[in-house]
Amino acid sequence: MPAQTDILYQNRYRIPSARAVWWDYAAPGSYFITFCTAHRQHLFGCVQRGQMHLSPLGEIACAEWERSFTIRAELACDVYVIMPNHIHAIIRIIEPVETHGRASPPHSRASLPHGRASPPNGNSPATRPPKSVSSFVAGFKSATTTRINAYRHTPGVPVWQPRFHDHIIRHDIAYQRIMAYIRNNPARWERDRFYRER
Repeated sequence: MPAQTDILYQNRYRIPSARAVWWDYAAPGSYFITFCTAHRQHLFGCVQRGQMHLSPLGEIACAEWERSFTIRAELACDVYVIMPNHIHAIIRIIEPVETHGRASPPHSRASLPHGRASPPNGNSPATRPPKSVSSFVAGFKSATTTRINAYRHTPGVPVWQPRFHDHIIRHDIAYQRIMAYIRNNPARWERDRFYRER
C-alpha cells in the first residue's frame, strides 16, 4: 500500500470527527469513503489468491450497495470493493443541493471536493442533509443491518461500526491513486491495515 494512502487513515477512527469544518458535505464532488464491520468481523466473505469471494452476507451488502444508486439519483459510484470486514468506495454527488437555507459552495471539476455538512454554528450538533454523504451511508447501513440480521436471526446485533471515514478528493492525481488502491485491495489484503485473521 502506498505510504500516501496510509496517511489517509492515521488516527481517523478514534477521534470525534475528522471532517473539514469548512466544507459542505452535501456539495457536489468526489468522496473516498470507508466503513468497517462491528469489531471488524469477517462478515462479507474471504480473499483467496487475490480475489474477493462474497459470503451470503456479502451478497446482501453488494445488492444493497447497487440498489442505493438506483434510488438516489443525486449519487454515483465510480468504484467500490467489498472486503471481508470493510467497504471502500469513491462516490460522487452530482447535483447541487440546498443545505441550511443556502446554496452549496461552487467548485471546479479539477478540485473534486468531498465532505459532510458542518454544524450550522459551532455549538449545535451536526445535522444530516437529505442528499449528503452521511445520509447515504446511514441509509445503506440501516438497510444492510436489517437484511443481515433477518438472514442470520440476530435482531438488534450491530453490523457496522458507528462511524465511517471520508476523504475529500481534491484533484485527479489523488483520484487515480485512490481508485488504484481500491481496485488492488483484494490483491494486497494481507498488507492492508484492516487485515486480521478470522
